[in-house]
Amino acid sequence: MSRLTDLIAQAKAKDAQTGADLEREFKALSSRLPFGLNFERHRPEAVELPLRPIRKGDKVRVLPERGSTSKGDQRLWRVVRIGGSGKRKVADLELLDVATPEAKSVPLEDLVVVAEFKDTIYPGLVSTGKVDRGGNKPYHTVINAENYHALKALTWSHRGKVDAIYIDPPYNTGAKDWKYNNDYVEGDDLYRHSKWLAFMERRLRLAKELLNPADSVLIVTIDEKEYLRLGLLLEQLFPEARIQMLSTVINPKGVPRDGFARVDEYIFFVQFGAAEIVGDVKEGSGGTEVRWRGLTRTGANGVRSKSPGAFYPIYFDRAGKIVRIGDALPLREDPRSIVAPRGQYVAWPTPRPDGEEGRWSVVPPKLRELLALGAVRVGQVKPDEGQFPIFYLTSAQLQAIGSGELEMRGRTPEGVMKVFYKEDGGRVSAPRTVWEKVSHSASEHGSGLLRTILPDRRFPYPKSLYAVEDVLRIAVRDKQEALVVDFFAGSGTTAHAVMRLNRQDAGRRQCISVTNNEVAADEQKKLRDKGHRPGDGEWEKWGISEYITKPRIAAAITGKAPNGERINGDYRFTDEFPMSEGFEENAEFFTLTYETPVAVSHHLAFARIAPLLWMRAGSRGRRIEKIPAAGWKVVDTYGLLTELDEATPFLKAVRKSKDLRIVYIVTDDERRFQALARRLPEGVEPVRLYESYLTNFAFANGSEE
Repeated sequence: MSRLTDLIAQAKAKDAQTGADLEREFKALSSRLPFGLNFERHRPEAVELPLRPIRKGDKVRVLPERGSTSKGDQRLWRVVRIGGSGKRKVADLELLDVATPEAKSVPLEDLVVVAEFKDTIYPGLVSTGKVDRGGNKPYHTVINAENYHALKALTWSHRGKVDAIYIDPPYNTGAKDWKYNNDYVEGDDLYRHSKWLAFMERRLRLAKELLNPADSVLIVTIDEKEYLRLGLLLEQLFPEARIQMLSTVINPKGVPRDGFARVDEYIFFVQFGAAEIVGDVKEGSGGTEVRWRGLTRTGANGVRSKSPGAFYPIYFDRAGKIVRIGDALPLREDPRSIVAPRGQYVAWPTPRPDGEEGRWSVVPPKLRELLALGAVRVGQVKPDEGQFPIFYLTSAQLQAIGSGELEMRGRTPEGVMKVFYKEDGGRVSAPRTVWEKVSHSASEHGSGLLRTILPDRRFPYPKSLYAVEDVLRIAVRDKQEALVVDFFAGSGTTAHAVMRLNRQDAGRRQCISVTNNEVAADEQKKLRDKGHRPGDGEWEKWGISEYITKPRIAAAITGKAPNGERINGDYRFTDEFPMSEGFEENAEFFTLTYETPVAVSHHLAFARIAPLLWMRAGSRGRRIEKIPAAGWKVVDTYGLLTELDEATPFLKAVRKSKDLRIVYIVTDDERRFQALARRLPEGVEPVRLYESYLTNFAFANGSEE
């Protein structure tokens, strides 16, 4: 019926009375709602692609003049011809979907390519940077793209392979946090709810294709404005799944809502196949290891001036071992006056976020006593980066060892005690449907934590890192190599939470994050006033992906803020350690591209298809970046054969490889492809390039339903 509203508007323009009569009868009919969730499948969304080069045959819009804040001409045009050269290139255009033909010529720089969601796309990826600290662990990937198109790309590389999808979609508040057709949906839009449902349905259908039907979970957060409709939509899209909704307190102070102070929101868990939610292991049970406390004192009293006796140097040798604990430094003395002996390093309490000097949790004599007992543990020491993570067992924990409440199960080679809670059958309980945890406060552990990692950068309403971590833990705790996808990635909290989980159990989970490079509404106005437009470097650097998501994930891994300084803060709760330690993880950042089928099939787009081949093989190890001169190549997890005459040496190399997962064979000959596939080792998947790639997308967008 959304199409009817467009036709009524046209009728009113020609005959006001007839249009008004039609509108009245239409409203009467549309008010008769049948039972159940019914909504309009609105005309497909369209997305502008400012970084995409303009080609003959493209759909385009004409951009508003530089400096203008207007929306400009929203009509769609087809590029008929491109002439001129350099900055003087001009496109001849014809207007689409009109009864009366219209044509004009426009400079290429004043046009932007538009992709409608009914259009077939052929995606590629261009790397825009990486962080390597995880050895041979899989790479987390961040894709800057419209998420519908990125999901389409993943249906080729990850169909049926995803263990968990976690998304925090737009809540449809009427605010400018949800862009749709280059604008936000107004709070008084009569189609606000059905537009949101159509928007979500298209993406959830693709999510279903990615999830492993035998064992996976979809997790969606939402608030009270759309939770009823979302629940019904999930029931309709996933009738085979088990669906449960949780309530979780994310803002203890509350926000005003119709006379109430709203403190919570909702989480839907959609479980497929044999998926099981893992119960909570209570601290102090089940033979779990005790949590060691960080030596740097936190809280209001964690400053030197509050306890000068707890401010003293600790000396380390080059191997990262404590060799001496110094005496307390008088309050009036500068720590820079203390010089470490040759071959040693000196560690001081971590300074406070405001720059004030910190303090240790215990005085020197006590720490010496604990060190002698083996009750002091040292993390990964990095002297050049000023990282000296030190942990200790509290007096209460030592007393519990003496009383038998805790068990010491030997010592490390360094003499440090291994302390566990006693085996008591493991008090594991099913997660409650109402969560109220201090760690889930979005203001403190979402916005506040992000400010610590990215000083002076703001992002609206990031989730608490620990809230996302807890949600994922009960879904993938027992899957140490789980693949997690978040296609509303925003600031990158999900990837950050996956890295936290990996550190806690030496896991190798990987996260694929998808976010666009949308610029905040306020920043857009400033940039337009200065004459900038989407696609300009000055515009794009302020987008979500470039300004927030990529820097946040890079900073989390390296332990350094974008300015190069170490992050001055500590992680809390399940795993407490300095943020400056970072994570032993890998991440690579990509931007989605739009290729032509001719360029793909003629190898002209191979460099941009290459990352998809690598991702399909597990996003691990080396990548084949260009067509191999020898006609074949084998890397860590996959092989590529482009010349069938070289099949013999290729197959020999394939059989020698231990971790090979996929072999890509480029051929138009189905018979020869099958013959080669039969000669592959068991467990190696054969994929016919580029036939499988082109076919996947040629049929993928054929229908809106």
